[in-house]
Amino acid sequence: MGSRRDAHTPPAPGCAGSSVVGVDACRTGWVAVTLCEEGRFAGADTAGGLRELLGRLPDAAVVAVDMPLGLLTAGWREAEALAVAMVAPHRSRVFSVPPREVWEADDYDDANLRCRTLTGRGLSRQTWGLAAKLREANACRDGGDHRLYEVHPEVSFAAVNEGRPVAWSKKSWNGQAVRRRLLEDQGIVLPDDLGPAGRVPPDDVLDAAAAAWSARRIVLGAARSLPDPPQTADTGLPAAIWY
Repeated sequence: MGSRRDAHTPPAPGCAGSSVVGVDACRTGWVAVTLCEEGRFAGADTAGGLRELLGRLPDAAVVAVDMPLGLLTAGWREAEALAVAMVAPHRSRVFSVPPREVWEADDYDDANLRCRTLTGRGLSRQTWGLAAKLREANACRDGGDHRLYEVHPEVSFAAVNEGRPVAWSKKSWNGQAVRRRLLEDQGIVLPDDLGPAGRVPPDDVLDAAAAAWSARRIVLGAARSLPDPPQTADTGLPAAIWY
């Protein structure tokens, strides 16, 4: 396990020469976009499992993952409420994250009941759809890979866009064109041919690239967190969205 300081603070600015990676969940598993030390596109990859993908990234200083990292014993996390404010009025782009006990349920009905008991509110089926990958990502970080930081691509895109969320859905032509242009404005030019990663839906690739943008900000010491300072999860690790 890394030290407590390493788990709670971004790498020192002196780490800026290292590559960084953004990762997003997709239908076939996970997709990653790597940026070189200058912040330019350096490659894309996919894997069925996150641990497998991380094993291919031994030189990455930071791996920013679009998945909640850090769960509480009670109540809702603060990160999502703050993220909603950043992407308003697009509330549906952010899923609220309930306590760990909810995610340990065997099925949706059990999870929904636990959520109502613990928080007074139910759990949407869309949110429960994150369960398998949420457990997978947290197992990687809780197991000692403290290169992992949580991000939310829509928060990242809003930050790139001078605090304004992208108006168009990420699945629409307009939405993807705007997001790609915002990335290019930051020096992240995605090639037309991504090889095997090109089979992944475009919105997942764009999300991974936005995550990589946030990863680079973490390495450079320029990132901010929601909340600031982060909450502390039941494992002692941070619970926050970085951008």
